[in-house]
Amino acid sequence: MRGRYRVNLLQLSSFLIMTKPLSEPTTGDDLHEENYGLDAVERRRMALEEFDDAKFGWFHVRACIVSGIGFFTDAYDIFAINLVSTMIGYVYWGHIDGKTPHDVDTAIKVSCSVGTVVGQLLFGWLADRLGRKRMYGIELIIMIVGTIGQTLAGNGPAASFWAVITFWRIIVGIGIGGDYPLSSVITSEFATTKRRGAMMAAVFAMQGFGQVTASLVGLIVTAAYQDAIRASAENLDYVWRIVVGLGAVPGCIALYYRLTIPETPRYTMDVEQKIEKGIRDAKAFIEHGAAAGDYTDNVAVARISNPVVAKASWADFRAFFGQPRNARMLFGTAYSWFALDVAWYGLGLNNSIILQNIGFAGGSDPYTAVFRTCVGNIIINLLGSVPGYWITVFTVDYIGRKTIQIMGFIMLTIFFVILGFGYHAILAYSVPLFIVLYTLTQIFFNFGPNSTTFIVPGECFPTRYRSTAHGISAASGKVGAIVAQVGFGLLKDIGQPNAWINHLLQLFAFFMLTGVFSSFLIPETKGKTLEELAGETDSIAPMPEEIKDGQQRY
Repeated sequence: MRGRYRVNLLQLSSFLIMTKPLSEPTTGDDLHEENYGLDAVERRRMALEEFDDAKFGWFHVRACIVSGIGFFTDAYDIFAINLVSTMIGYVYWGHIDGKTPHDVDTAIKVSCSVGTVVGQLLFGWLADRLGRKRMYGIELIIMIVGTIGQTLAGNGPAASFWAVITFWRIIVGIGIGGDYPLSSVITSEFATTKRRGAMMAAVFAMQGFGQVTASLVGLIVTAAYQDAIRASAENLDYVWRIVVGLGAVPGCIALYYRLTIPETPRYTMDVEQKIEKGIRDAKAFIEHGAAAGDYTDNVAVARISNPVVAKASWADFRAFFGQPRNARMLFGTAYSWFALDVAWYGLGLNNSIILQNIGFAGGSDPYTAVFRTCVGNIIINLLGSVPGYWITVFTVDYIGRKTIQIMGFIMLTIFFVILGFGYHAILAYSVPLFIVLYTLTQIFFNFGPNSTTFIVPGECFPTRYRSTAHGISAASGKVGAIVAQVGFGLLKDIGQPNAWINHLLQLFAFFMLTGVFSSFLIPETKGKTLEELAGETDSIAPMPEEIKDGQQRY
């Protein structure tokens, strides 16, 4: 199908400009005379084909950077809470044992995931309903406001500190949740077919840098306050507020670029049904990365009378996902993400427990304890998380998403079985061996399902439901994160503190095994256009000579 009637956008423009040059204003009357050479289906197909085959350029890089900064901020805030939880224990509960109470620790960590579920579902739907451009940037504003709110949280007779910060973390979570479907779909719809997987993986890989930066900033600020902390542990109150507050800086830098990013031509053509506007936007994007093509207001608002693809509606949504193939695909993307996040967040948000067992946490005083936790997190992320992300970036368009996901789940199952059933024996035999095995799990998380569960839902669904389906899949993952956080807290101390960690690792192995099977329900998206994946290439539009007299044109 892709080879038939191959025409580039310059040739397409010559078909379109039958009566007037593109540079002259287009009036409402011209819309019936202009474009009679090709019908809407064929012109859309040729425009998207040229768009998918475009040369990789600066605007593609810019789209990755703008989207990636959001995920940098997301990961920074989510994983900085590990350090914050340790610090506030000394500040607000130093008179007891210097540890954050279990219920408070759980509330602070889980609250962000709860907000994220809301944001993923809400913004996923809104991006399909109102447009990617209209919503992009709003989620970042919410994150910035919530981050600043966290830094101002305090204790008082009417509201306790932990209740206030929990509220603000829900707000931050809503912003973070909105970033998932928006950044994924925008990157996917702007990307070339050849490099789409690498672009989406690069956006998601910024999480690794966010995790490292959170620990690095914590390390630097803690060292800067060393004398004050040694004098009084309550001075850690300055440290955690600075660490959290600095997380808003990247978001502020990226905000302008998000608010000014253009609407994707696919959304313009497929959902808004403005074929002419979408074609000219696509041409402008390919030629000079412009925000919009050259057209008048009449062209900008003109819609075709007969949609080239089905229009989104509740009835169409039920009919589309009521088809067994589409229902299986959505279940595959959603459950795979759920299974992954049970283990990913169960470990990631409780790294301090693992670090204690390998000698990189705890200390004789608050300063030493916080400092060593920061160092340990940096080591783990640099050894495992960051390399895993970037291996995916460089291989996903060659190996394939489905292959990487299945391979990752299989390897994680093996490593969690080894770590779970051999936990105490391995630690007793060799701590370095435990570190190696734990590092390998981090690598195969990110060179595996943690990356691909983000990529595939942004590719395999049609434009009208792409963001909604991605939001549903991502929200399923965060439900897994909530299950892990609550379950981890309830189970890990059965018998005595941290006595049940080995059994939790065994449970993670089970969920990784189920992820192997659910991954067979997703399609391989490598090398396929978004229209091929959505099943929108079956009908062949007529060429100009095949158009019958009296056929309706717009």
